[in-house]
Amino acid sequence: MQRILFTCKGSSGRSLMAKAFATALAPDNLEVFAATEQAVDTHPAARQVMEEIGITLPARSRALSEMSALSFEAVITVCVRMLEDHPQFPGSPALVHWGISDPVKVVRANGEDLLKHFRRVRDEIRDRVRIFFEQGYYEAILELQLTYGRLLNAMTDGVIAHDRNRRIFYFNRAAEEITGLSAGDVIGRDCHRVIPGEFCGKDCENCMKNPHIEQRLDVPVDYHRADDQVRSLRMSIMPMTTAEDQRIGALILLKDLTEMHRLRSRLERSRGFQGIIGLHPSMTRIYASLREVAKVNVPILIEGESGTGKELAAKAIHKLGPRADKPFVPVNCGALPEGTLESELFGHVKGAFTSAIRDKKGRFELADGGILFLDEIGEISPKLQVKLLRVLQEKTFERVGGEQPVHVDVMVICATNRNLKELTDAGWFRQDLYYRLAVVPIRMPSLRERRSDIPLLVEHFQEQFAKENQMTAAGVSDDAMNHLVRYHWPGNVRELSNAIHYAMIKARGAEIQIHHLSQEVVANGRRMNASRRGRRPKLNPAEVERAMKETGGNKAKAASVLGVSRTTLYRYLAELEV
Repeated sequence: MQRILFTCKGSSGRSLMAKAFATALAPDNLEVFAATEQAVDTHPAARQVMEEIGITLPARSRALSEMSALSFEAVITVCVRMLEDHPQFPGSPALVHWGISDPVKVVRANGEDLLKHFRRVRDEIRDRVRIFFEQGYYEAILELQLTYGRLLNAMTDGVIAHDRNRRIFYFNRAAEEITGLSAGDVIGRDCHRVIPGEFCGKDCENCMKNPHIEQRLDVPVDYHRADDQVRSLRMSIMPMTTAEDQRIGALILLKDLTEMHRLRSRLERSRGFQGIIGLHPSMTRIYASLREVAKVNVPILIEGESGTGKELAAKAIHKLGPRADKPFVPVNCGALPEGTLESELFGHVKGAFTSAIRDKKGRFELADGGILFLDEIGEISPKLQVKLLRVLQEKTFERVGGEQPVHVDVMVICATNRNLKELTDAGWFRQDLYYRLAVVPIRMPSLRERRSDIPLLVEHFQEQFAKENQMTAAGVSDDAMNHLVRYHWPGNVRELSNAIHYAMIKARGAEIQIHHLSQEVVANGRRMNASRRGRRPKLNPAEVERAMKETGGNKAKAASVLGVSRTTLYRYLAELEV
């Protein structure tokens, strides 16, 4: 059943007149309603002029608030001005404004005959209703509403709209699928009562009354449905306002990223995490630690040999945390002299030293709101250690040559390839600064400690280098892979990356063989072969079976899981078959 509503202010009965004329002309599937701003007695003159043409009006009108739970295809205002407190009706009906003056007010102002003016208003309303139905206006509005509804329901994003009392009046099909709620269950109800967790935020009262609060876009939300499903959403909230900038409600858009996050997680599990390649148990523990520390705002110390991926770990924390949309500013403390490093970190004012020809912001200011990554923190001087300690404690500093304090909100992540605890015990590094920086310590394992990740890394660097240089990644021979796995890699992942790039240049698009590898890698492999000649591989049948199941029978991946070369695993499986 379709519905339309006629509304007006005062007691002159204009909405009741419109309803009476519309009821006579409306199709059978259309129900007609009338209401005034407040329930009032109908003016006697309105009842008299309608009785003159054989129509009896009700003695009292219904209040507009009684209609707020009903859905309408169209709401027609028969006042000179639209109602300021017009409710938001379910389904977002078309709003039509006829602008018919109140005869009581006109007579009071101009001294005209009361019944004469009521008859004029009656006839104008009758003509407008006739035109509305007989000339196709209602059918056009209905078609527009159907098209509008189809468009919103075809969207993959959820669309929710509520009035300033949080009563939901629109809830599209995608919103139903995302939340697990039906439109029939939520329309007309307080969104905080029907949507668990108040996921849109609890500051609605302030938001609806304060015209200066701006829209919030792409807010991450973990939505817990009633069926225990957890949806990863991006929510945008936009206030709805009148032409006079009065808040009348809010529009909420929900983008469901759950499946995308699942696919990304699956991809990460297949090779690594946030650009860090590796499946060794030591690396999976690192990934868990990075997820945990990304949620807190404390200084983090990442230790590990050069080339182990400390900066990648810091960037992963940045991407996973609440500061992801803020700056990530790296500084290599070991690459700059003390005076230059102080200016680089804290900035300087014009005239602070000979070359200071203008004021300059330091890295702390540039990282305000985000993350400052201090690499090789063990190289900074005692003087800078004192200044850094003050920034961490007070979140304030002065530029070089300046006197005005600068306040910043920065999360600090430090990294070092030296043992900072040993430097502290030896008196080279301040103890109070060490404990301030090492609130959460993370140690990146060397490549020697996770040799089973080498085949994965080799494949990754081949694909990366081939893409950047429009080359073919033809793979690596088993003998060459044996040499790569056995090499001790003092430069860790960075050295392996350079070695693969060198070998691909030498191979010129062909499969990488031993003679394409660097002399160091080849010489080391020969020494290892000589020392291991005659020894049988120590493989456990149960471990091999487990690795083959985990990798779906992929022998190359199973060899990576077991930490042996593909040749070793092939030989072992061949012996089992004999």
